[in-house]
Amino acid sequence: MGEYYRKTSDEVISLLKVTKDGISSDEVDKRREQYGFNELAETKKKSTIQVFLEQFKDFLVIILIVAAFISAFLGKIESAIVIMGVVILNAILGTIQHVKAEQSLNSLKALSSPNAKVFRNGQKMEIPSREVVVGDILHLDAGDFVPADGRIIENHSLQVNESSLTGESLAVVKEIEPITEKDVSLGDKKNMVFSGSFVTNGRGVVVVTDIGMKTEIGKIANLLESAEEKKTPLQITLDHFGKRLAVIIIMIALLIFGLDIFRGREIVDSFMFAVSLAVAAIPEALSSIVTIVLAFGTQKMAKENAIMRKLHAVESLGSISVICSDKTGTLTQNKMTVQQVYVDQTVISHEQLNQEHALHKKLILMGLLCNDSVTADQREIGDPTEIALVNFGERYQFDELEVRKQYPRIKELPFDSDRKLMSTVQQIEGKYLLMTKGALDVLLSRMIKMETSSGVVPFTEEHKKEIEKVNENFSKNGLRVLGFAYKEVDEGQAVHFDDERDLTFVGLTAMMDPPRLESKEAVESCISAKIKPVMITGDHKITASAIAKQIGILKSDTEAIEGIELEKMPDEELKEKVEHISVYARVSPEHKIRIVKAWQKKGNVVAMTGDGVNDGPALKQADIGIAMGITGTEVAKDASAMVLTDDNFSTIVKAISNGRSIYANINNAIRFLLAGNTAGVLAVLYASLLALPVPFAPVHLLFINLLTDSLPAIALGLEPHNQNIMKEKPRDINQPLLNKSFALLVGVGGLLIGISTLIAFHIGLQTGDEMVASTMAFATLCLARLFYGFNARSKQSIFKIGVFTNQYLWFSVIIGVILLMLALFVPALRGIFETALLSGTQLSWLIGLALMPLIIIQLYKLIKR
Repeated sequence: MGEYYRKTSDEVISLLKVTKDGISSDEVDKRREQYGFNELAETKKKSTIQVFLEQFKDFLVIILIVAAFISAFLGKIESAIVIMGVVILNAILGTIQHVKAEQSLNSLKALSSPNAKVFRNGQKMEIPSREVVVGDILHLDAGDFVPADGRIIENHSLQVNESSLTGESLAVVKEIEPITEKDVSLGDKKNMVFSGSFVTNGRGVVVVTDIGMKTEIGKIANLLESAEEKKTPLQITLDHFGKRLAVIIIMIALLIFGLDIFRGREIVDSFMFAVSLAVAAIPEALSSIVTIVLAFGTQKMAKENAIMRKLHAVESLGSISVICSDKTGTLTQNKMTVQQVYVDQTVISHEQLNQEHALHKKLILMGLLCNDSVTADQREIGDPTEIALVNFGERYQFDELEVRKQYPRIKELPFDSDRKLMSTVQQIEGKYLLMTKGALDVLLSRMIKMETSSGVVPFTEEHKKEIEKVNENFSKNGLRVLGFAYKEVDEGQAVHFDDERDLTFVGLTAMMDPPRLESKEAVESCISAKIKPVMITGDHKITASAIAKQIGILKSDTEAIEGIELEKMPDEELKEKVEHISVYARVSPEHKIRIVKAWQKKGNVVAMTGDGVNDGPALKQADIGIAMGITGTEVAKDASAMVLTDDNFSTIVKAISNGRSIYANINNAIRFLLAGNTAGVLAVLYASLLALPVPFAPVHLLFINLLTDSLPAIALGLEPHNQNIMKEKPRDINQPLLNKSFALLVGVGGLLIGISTLIAFHIGLQTGDEMVASTMAFATLCLARLFYGFNARSKQSIFKIGVFTNQYLWFSVIIGVILLMLALFVPALRGIFETALLSGTQLSWLIGLALMPLIIIQLYKLIKR
């Protein structure tokens, strides 16, 4: 966009080659040919089929597909169906998530006003907003959405709410004069209007300067498209881990295959066993188990007002180390409220007003009478500061409509941005009073008297200095101040702007958008969980800092900067300073993305909260985008990974706690799977290297893999919430899943289960029957893996966390034991599963050996404790 804000309205009209009467129909066609329609461009999107096929690029998925085809070729149809079913299910889920995530631009388009009022051929007409062209003369009234960016050429008390673009809660009072400064922020371009904002008060005439993708909202659309979607830490970890694991397992399978061939075993049998071992060792159920656990986690979180739009983002919550939060509506109530008043030469809180006190009552009534806003039918119509005064009166049981009926308005002098005042004439108890409210710096020079509880006294220089000091203190605390004064006028007297002098001072109201009651506690919880809360807002620095101090985000004023300072800061400097900045004020959408990226470059997992259009790109760039469900725009929701249905910052803390627990549970489930798989591989390697008979038939490996793994792993994923988890640091995003500690636990567990299995195998071999030996090894491995689920629940002993607190695990173990018993004792199934009938002594051995890893590890945990 050109620097239209620095030019006079006449210069802009001349530059765009138009007149105030509008453009002709022929000129409209020419300009449309040059600039196109006033709409957001759609880029070519991947088809659903393309997105679906891309889900199969993963290396582990490719290995599983190959294994499925080989299994089918060798006649193991059941195994092939199960493997492919899991792979296809994950691909479908991935496709659905991708398609939903790309709906953000469509939501941006929906923000455009359906119609626009323009002057063309010297006549006023209404047209669809997509037909607006550069140079059109727009007419804007209160309640209108702004369909395009434009320069104001006529201004009649025009006020525009730009919160969805700038994040600033207050409506912007528009001006017509050019702005001389360079590089002013979007919120300070007060002689411009922007597409996607709406008019709250007054009216104006605007010449359109930019349409479609050239508007500020169009720039956000471009940012939203260019912002990269992030893989979650677990996705990245599983990708790396899966590739390494698959290579190792394939190498082991090839080794076993080679040894079998060397010892003279049939090629087909050797190959089938090697494939079965690979399929059994690769935890192909891992992805589906993770998905199921995440799905259960999202259901729990939804009940706690946090809806996860992207399933795999749940575990990222546990890694969050920074929360970049919007101020308005997120940490605050998004509602201007009177906090303090100065009346009768005293500063008091709003709760201390006494309506029996004549001067207190007068101040409340003046706020209601010198006011154009109304609250009716649960709707609030008007300027936010005036609505705050109406709500202030309602706290003291004054209804604005009844008060205005009792004291009718005779005349008015409407607010305008030049004089910064509004006045009304009301008939009160037989007198006609000119009531004036407005900016204190303007009012003070017009005072000659002051009303106190002792009566009306002359307004002295000392009074002025005292009020200025009060005002300064209010401003330092981020409060917006309005002054109130009055004077008597004659009945029927015509009032003019010149009459707003020789006034009697009554008092001040100081208001702000206050913090949510629970915000302070939520911020404290973040800090105790080693999470850095950061406020990013389009509001002014003083206001933002005041709120940030109240809720504990800001400790020192040096930790707050404005967008202009950020603009001059190179990316490398921002990266170095970002850890020492807690508040960013007057920021643009580009700034938000830079802040998020700076934290990410420092190795942090970043959450970004927001509700406006301006938050969309940063929500998408962040590792976890969190949108407000009540006040949030569709753009913010569609670009986010999580939506808060109660717009409550404290809900984020609960969600992070849940995310940490879910990740810990998934970690335990993976450890359970890998320990069992390791035991099976060790047993096979041992037998192969010592030239012993094969300890398992291929069907045994598939039985263990498909029937006794999944349920316990899912049950571990549903382990009850760990109450102490928020006292730990966020998980390091760079910490691999298979770290030394994890590998040691898997190795020890796998070794103990493997030893138990091989002892059972040798006991069976002593009978001279290889099928008995194979059956004992198979049954012991099955039971030991099931029992090992109790070890995998926590780093603590089951006696510490409660033996029966995870009912899902007990249920899964019972199901697994029943399935094993069927394979061992039902004659028809013994043939299918290649098992021998075991004696009572042999059964006793295998049960005792299966319990051995559980007992050893639990004893170690108790001793360690």
